[in-house]
Amino acid sequence: MQNIFDYDLKSLCSRFAELNIPKFRAKQVFLWLHKKLVFDFSLMSDLPLELREVLSQNFAIGLPRIIKTFKSKDKTIKFLFGLSDGTRIESVLLKSSDGRFTICVSTQVGCPLACAFCATGQSGFKRNLTASEIIGQVYLITKNFPGVTNIVYMGMGEPFLNYANVVKSINVLISKEGLNFGQRKISISTSGIPEKIRIFAAEDWQVRLAVSLNSADERIRSRLMPINKKIPLSRIKDAIKYYISRTGRRVTLEYIMIKDVNDTPDALVSLLDFCQGLLVNVNLIPFNSIGGSFKASEIKTVNLFLRTLINNKINVNLRNRRGEDIQAACGQLAFKPL
Repeated sequence: MQNIFDYDLKSLCSRFAELNIPKFRAKQVFLWLHKKLVFDFSLMSDLPLELREVLSQNFAIGLPRIIKTFKSKDKTIKFLFGLSDGTRIESVLLKSSDGRFTICVSTQVGCPLACAFCATGQSGFKRNLTASEIIGQVYLITKNFPGVTNIVYMGMGEPFLNYANVVKSINVLISKEGLNFGQRKISISTSGIPEKIRIFAAEDWQVRLAVSLNSADERIRSRLMPINKKIPLSRIKDAIKYYISRTGRRVTLEYIMIKDVNDTPDALVSLLDFCQGLLVNVNLIPFNSIGGSFKASEIKTVNLFLRTLINNKINVNLRNRRGEDIQAACGQLAFKPL
């Protein structure tokens, strides 16, 4: 039995035609599922009873299930999801001081990149998520906690290594027949896959791009992010330049600050040099403990980075820690219940 959430509206219309169901019924069903967030055919009241029975016989309504939630003292909520094959993922709902509610979604079960500062990377890789498993995180969180304003693809996994399913999920989320989510309220974070950055630049939308940089020194970045041994910084910078020239949009550079590793004076000089000529924001992120020897940079060092970037006319922001007490902060997701 096919999962109805694996269909976008166009493919659902085609499938309905094969079943001799009028095209307009596909749009009705799509609205029930993706806008009204009703996940039971029997509750779709404007559909004939016979059609509801046909749908039940031909389609499954397959979404992840929430196994458990964890609530932080700062009101962050982490969700442990169970998938149909028994694997698990985690997602996070963040409340900002300015009233924004952001869902941080995962795109893979685990992650193949093995970044040294990330619990997900250290836990290994199992598989890509389907588009329905990605949007399912958004739908189930939104259904339980209305008022979501932003979505970030910054949870478990490397989104650009699951590009097709990520793009499919975004097209569903921004569709007028679905949640009609604002494109500029969606961000994707990548470790820097040049060919995918270039393809992403050609997508006909306003979704924001973030690149997880973490060091502008080849040696240090290779220590933190093994993918840098295959994809050096020069290729990433060229791809970012292409993206900016093609879209005219600013790119966010994410920089997790780790004491005595990437927060030295030389590391700061390298970061400044990397930013030259680029339309970027630098997002400084305090390191969140995952065990091991890494420690967060001292406040005075973080402030030095902030002042220096500002003085060099580079947009910079310091991300607040959220959800650290429930292992929901940046780099801590590892699909293991507390």
